[in-house]
Amino acid sequence: MSDDDSAPFEIPIEDALDLHAFQPNEIRDVTREYLTEARRRGLYEVRLIHGRGTGVQRANVQSLLRTLDFVEDFRDDAHLGATVVRLKR
Repeated sequence: MSDDDSAPFEIPIEDALDLHAFQPNEIRDVTREYLTEARRRGLYEVRLIHGRGTGVQRANVQSLLRTLDFVEDFRDDAHLGATVVRLKR
């Protein structure tokens, strides 16, 4: 077993991704890779769970979403502390 914390691991591609498990500096890359793979697998609406705290992670995630040409739309789900993302077909 390795002590290397930077070793890659596979993220399950489901209709939601809980970003709490990742370091803040990993969020953009993890989110981009997850959305790319989700779309490839035929998922067109997913939730990115970032929490309800101060809004820093929500802003980080949503600023990334604005740059991705395969994101059709997104909206807040404040009750769940998530952003619901609709991907282009």
